[in-house]
Amino acid sequence: MKIGFVVNDISTEVAKYTTTRLAMTGHNRGYESWLIGVGDFDLEVDERIYARARRAPKNRYKLLESYLADVQGPRAVSERICVDDLDAVMLRNDPSTDTGQRAWAQQAGIIFGRAATRRGVIVLNDPDGLAGAQNKMYFQDFPEEVRPHTLITRDRAEIKEFARKQGGNIVLKPLQGSGGMNVFLVRPDDLSNLNQMIDAVSRDGYVIAQEYLPAAVEGDTRLFLMNGVPLRHKSKYAAFRRVRRGDDMRSNRHVGGGVAPAEITSTELEIAEIVRPKLVADGMFFVGLDIVGSKLMEINVFTPGGLGSAQQVEGVSFNRPVLDAIERKVRYAHFYRRNFRNVEMATL
Repeated sequence: MKIGFVVNDISTEVAKYTTTRLAMTGHNRGYESWLIGVGDFDLEVDERIYARARRAPKNRYKLLESYLADVQGPRAVSERICVDDLDAVMLRNDPSTDTGQRAWAQQAGIIFGRAATRRGVIVLNDPDGLAGAQNKMYFQDFPEEVRPHTLITRDRAEIKEFARKQGGNIVLKPLQGSGGMNVFLVRPDDLSNLNQMIDAVSRDGYVIAQEYLPAAVEGDTRLFLMNGVPLRHKSKYAAFRRVRRGDDMRSNRHVGGGVAPAEITSTELEIAEIVRPKLVADGMFFVGLDIVGSKLMEINVFTPGGLGSAQQVEGVSFNRPVLDAIERKVRYAHFYRRNFRNVEMATL
């Protein structure tokens, strides 16, 4: 199988990333496993898509660090490949990190992903679905039964009134962004500083004011869905619990959160079932749900990470079933001579 993994920039990839894990597992299986940056595409005059791509030179790797070093270094197999000839492409770039001087890059993966689907390449997640999910407003399209009470505005008075109705306990975060940046927990004692918090968040655009969920003190659960259902392998769910450290409300690992096993109960499975129809309709093949108590905090459809953390706590490699699922899609595409709607193939 020939597969491309589209990332923000190959040089900034990290060994522990889920993308690296999937790419290396595919490489060890004998795939042509290519990494492509969002700035590496060309659409030629004959409408064929090309990309400057890199893959590892050795047949097998044991360590993620060695694999990625070879892909990023001078030993890499570096070629200008025809994307049209790939069997599948995974869009693993995060538009929210390409702000400022790289704003041009935010749409690039989606734009060239769409073009690839027209040439019969399976693109995951579906680029049209991703286009509609480029900020947290997408979250509001899911049933209110699974969402905290939420206000989205730039009006200070509206946010203050929302905080009052919530008893002074709310969370503020930017409509666009990821990774726990500019996220504030507002308590009743903090209301005198609310203006400064709003200013800090609103510099990035609209502000999300959200009901605070007391269960967040225990952290949150990341549960992976594949083809619209919870990913399970060898009787283990691809999930883990992110635990807060100290007084920081954020449980993201890069801001100090820890990892623990997650207990997947009927509550988490019911949430997954409720969001399933829309995720399937939008062609979201691989998704991360962030769950606190009985509510969703976020649905991560761009670069859902942490598959290595799930492997760490469950002792199971979840890379394999993800690639198995893509292989099945490639077989279906072959049977139908690449004549399919990508949005349907994505979650088949």
